[in-house]
Amino acid sequence: MKTRKFDPVGWIVPILVIAVWWAVTRFGIVAPYQLPSPQTLARVLVDFATGWYGLTPYAGTMFLHLWHSLYRVLTGFALAVVLGLPLGFATGRVRLLRRLFDPFLGLIRSVPGIGWLPIAIVWFGVGEGNTRFLITLAAFFPIYLNTMQGAAGVPDLTVRAGRMLGARGLTLFATVIFPAAFSQIAVGLRLGLGVAWAYLVLGEVTGVTEGLGAVMTDGRMLGQVDIVLAAMIVIAIAGKLTDWLLCALCRCISPTVRKGGRNA
Repeated sequence: MKTRKFDPVGWIVPILVIAVWWAVTRFGIVAPYQLPSPQTLARVLVDFATGWYGLTPYAGTMFLHLWHSLYRVLTGFALAVVLGLPLGFATGRVRLLRRLFDPFLGLIRSVPGIGWLPIAIVWFGVGEGNTRFLITLAAFFPIYLNTMQGAAGVPDLTVRAGRMLGARGLTLFATVIFPAAFSQIAVGLRLGLGVAWAYLVLGEVTGVTEGLGAVMTDGRMLGQVDIVLAAMIVIAIAGKLTDWLLCALCRCISPTVRKGGRNA
């Protein structure tokens, strides 16, 4: 998980996409109600954040909706971490527990997220509980699987060396197993956070009144594609920023990652 320097090559594709986007809207290849121009979308984004132009019913409400969405993502992700990390370490280090839990969890993981939506609504109702359940469920499996693989992949020689130096129990875990497995764990955390943002939209389109997913649903029903795209862009930026913060936290936690010995 090394800190990346600015790479101008990474801007080539976005610039090309914006150029094509401008061309197809400028010359009428795509109707404005299907795809607004980059200039129009930029104004809608500014209006969404500031309310300067009053272009949509959501003028000036971006930070309110972002806060609600961010809170749901972080609480659901935190619950997935609390469940996924201990279970992943347990099944990764204890073969009997892996044989006991892994087949059952594999069956649950095989059900697509949209398949859980009806039963989630029955169990938790429409709104906060349903959304948080879907986010937690989605984020749990990447965290659990990568933690299990990381814990299981710690060489026995490394563990024996730690014991020879006097490490036992929690000390052995904190000084040997956890650092050795952390690069794999960090991958799972990043994947889990990413799918948490994806499942946020699935949860918020089912009845909540505040949140970026709710804005997207209302915008679609009102035929305002511009506000739908604006909400998508805000989600993309928020997801990227939270991923960056998670990477920074992982570098602080793990000496191996901080030294750049392994990449997550």
